[in-house]
Amino acid sequence: MQLLSFDLEDDYSLIGIHSTEEDYRLAYLLNSFLKFKLTRHKDHLDFQDSTAEFPLFEYKDELNFINYYLINNKYVALVDNQYKEGLFGGNYSTTSYLIPEKKKVDFFLKIEGCNNEDFIQNLVIELKKISQIITSYAIETTTLKSKENLIF
Repeated sequence: MQLLSFDLEDDYSLIGIHSTEEDYRLAYLLNSFLKFKLTRHKDHLDFQDSTAEFPLFEYKDELNFINYYLINNKYVALVDNQYKEGLFGGNYSTTSYLIPEKKKVDFFLKIEGCNNEDFIQNLVIELKKISQIITSYAIETTTLKSKENLIF
């Protein structure tokens, strides 16, 4: 008897974006330049073992059956330290990352429904034309250790 295996491969592509813009501003720029219709999702990405929340913007292109998600990679939390005396007293901040092995990436653009490399490379080229984006590039999802954070 032959055994059938069911391999659940990642059915999405990922683009890393470096930009100093706020997430809502970057979503606006993508909408303006790429004719997307990104809107803020009512819920943030959050995880059981963490207090970090990552804002999520989505655009479902129903004509082409492609879903786009813009996700911030960084969450900065202000910690109010009760002990304000001494050299190290006062408030401080902690930074959490959606994908810790890609700490330098500011945003991820997750594309579901299209694994065409030419399409992804053309999208990267178009992203680089936006002056507020420092750089963008395709990320190989099979090399990510924290790729389960992108399943939602």
